[in-house]
Amino acid sequence: MCLGLFGVQIVWGLQNVNTSRIFQTLGADVDELALLWIAAPITGLLVQPVVGHLSDRTWGRLGRRRPYILAGGLLTALALLAMPSVTTLWSACVMLWVLTASINIAMEPFRALVADTLPEPQRTSAFALQVFFIGAGAVFASALPWMLTNWFGVGGGADTVTAAYAVGAVVLLVTVGWSVATTPERPPGQLAADAADIAHPDVPSASGTAALTTSGVVWALGGALLAGLTPLLGAPRELYLMAGIGALFGALQLAAVAMRRFGRSSIGMVVIVEDILHMPVVLRRLALVQFFTWFGMFALWVYAIPAVAALDPASRDPASAGYGRSADWVGMLFAEYNAIAALVALVLPAIARRAGRRACHALCLTCGALGLLGFASFARAGDLWLPAIGIGIAWAAILSLPYAMLSDGVPARKMGVYMGIHNIFIVLPQLVAAATLGVLVRVPFGGAPGGALAIAAAALATGACLSLTIPKASHAQCKIA
Repeated sequence: MCLGLFGVQIVWGLQNVNTSRIFQTLGADVDELALLWIAAPITGLLVQPVVGHLSDRTWGRLGRRRPYILAGGLLTALALLAMPSVTTLWSACVMLWVLTASINIAMEPFRALVADTLPEPQRTSAFALQVFFIGAGAVFASALPWMLTNWFGVGGGADTVTAAYAVGAVVLLVTVGWSVATTPERPPGQLAADAADIAHPDVPSASGTAALTTSGVVWALGGALLAGLTPLLGAPRELYLMAGIGALFGALQLAAVAMRRFGRSSIGMVVIVEDILHMPVVLRRLALVQFFTWFGMFALWVYAIPAVAALDPASRDPASAGYGRSADWVGMLFAEYNAIAALVALVLPAIARRAGRRACHALCLTCGALGLLGFASFARAGDLWLPAIGIGIAWAAILSLPYAMLSDGVPARKMGVYMGIHNIFIVLPQLVAAATLGVLVRVPFGGAPGGALAIAAAALATGACLSLTIPKASHAQCKIA
């Protein structure tokens, strides 16, 4: 099971390290980067809840999670091979959409698979073990461009990126194929019981449908109003994105209700949206923590390369050799923080058992905030290995503890869809960051990319404080708000 996540994280690692590099090489400005990255959060927002909902209701020779893991892995490998060959900025954006959608299909079922197969006392350890393999994959991916250039004599620049993506595609196919072939999902008797349960799917209540209609109208009108006021107030164009997100969410709710009312489709979409409106308390509190956490991490991924390159006047031109060296160094720093995360994941279960999951998560996020503050304030790129340690400690917790807390606080029969809904609160802050970071960097920080990393530090510090508000939950206390 974990070996497949090793391959999946190679893809995320390659994307995180190289996407800004590709965009800037094709002519993108620094203050446009966050908006160009928008494919990652939007595809996660749309794909993961749907995959979770469908996999909860899928039964076949490969079980219910593995068909999606396999299909997503195959699509991702094809996208990896195509991505480095793009020659225009718009085609790079399109391929980022395709790549991110594909890897989301493969990734979402891995989390639900752990919750499906293991009892609650083992889940913190299981998610931490996943972090070890995720960290190992990210280390490999982040260091791969540097290794190809310095160990294997690949020419550098575009040649290095192309070779790295090809290696990533091969490793992804091997590891995902191994996980699909060797991971049993459940004993046949339990599968039959689950199949009987899903033969009678939940039917949205009349009150739930009314609430869905009201919510849809509010979101749609709010989005339209924001879009209308943006040009009148001379507000930044990024607000159109926020308006579109709100209007789209409202329209989806209204469309779901209409389709159910006229009997033109299954009620799956209505169930997903109604589940969002009736989330367990644990998930509601986690949503706030995840908002600030992933806002900060998104800022790091987008602005790390331009921020490090800005420390050396010879590296500020994206077409220069110095910029390429800065990008490779950021890859090594990302490899370092992922290696730290993999090591911390081995001791995280013991710390969580002693201090509690909430306190452990808050402590790790505080370390991450200090690390990001170091990234924003250090004057020499060579010294950034030190704050990368703090980011690695935070990353170990980010990838494990929220899932352990969530799996203990939601109904087991809805584990897949709630894991997908949880992902909404990972991608929404990234959408907000994509819409606002360009303005925040341009206005108060005068376009200096290091300002985005200072904002990221403040965001993780806020998430650390909010972590302490998450209630302790058990399956006997899965209260629905």
